[in-house]
Amino acid sequence: MLKTVSAGDSAARYSEEEWQTRVDLAAAYRLVALFKWDDLVFTHITARVPGSHEHFLINPYGMMFEEITASSLVKIDMAGNKVEDSPWPVNPAGFTIHSAVHAARHDIQCVMHTHTLNGIAVSAQKGGLLPISQQSIFVLGDLGYHDYEGVALRDDEKPRLVHDLGHASYLMLRNHGLLTVGRTTAEAFQRMYLFETSCAIQLRAQAGGELIPIAQGIIDTAQEQSRVATKGQGANLVWPGLLRRLDRADPSYKT
Repeated sequence: MLKTVSAGDSAARYSEEEWQTRVDLAAAYRLVALFKWDDLVFTHITARVPGSHEHFLINPYGMMFEEITASSLVKIDMAGNKVEDSPWPVNPAGFTIHSAVHAARHDIQCVMHTHTLNGIAVSAQKGGLLPISQQSIFVLGDLGYHDYEGVALRDDEKPRLVHDLGHASYLMLRNHGLLTVGRTTAEAFQRMYLFETSCAIQLRAQAGGELIPIAQGIIDTAQEQSRVATKGQGANLVWPGLLRRLDRADPSYKT
């Protein structure tokens, strides 16, 4: 049985900034479970501890995503070693990918990786993500691809992964899944929603008739369209509502 602790007792152990990061990251894990993007315990979302380039938060390996709380997240260093007491281990394959991205991209706080059926199916298609939906246009102008090299356990894969991501916000891991990055956890989550939805739409469309591609000129202006559509708020427009949804279902992610 998971230990129940009060939010106040847990929060007192950390700075205000780190606690907020923990709450947002725990919320992201719960939302991944809610949207059914989880793969048992085998994918990961990481967040940089505020003010640090060396410490990160990751899921306790073996805990289901709907069980994760702010206080249960494990703090690790760049090598994946725990830097504070936790009864839970860390998945080495999980942090191979995440450590490479965090080390190369100091502009981002959060890295999200999923193994969804839709994402893996499209990642196995030679043509990758197609420009056939409104959702896809926001992804395609900011998307990289990384070829499959087996389970991500080897450090020598890191330079190739970092090269393939470059300055993009979305990375399709061939035959493997999807990855997004964000300046905040909210931003990484919203990007994953667009990525996953684009893949789901593509698979359904491919089951029908001839596809209608979207012109490159429209894709080239997608980021400006996004800023106008969200009134410049980006992920901050939807994140509070997502948290309210979690609060109505089970607010224990905050503990």
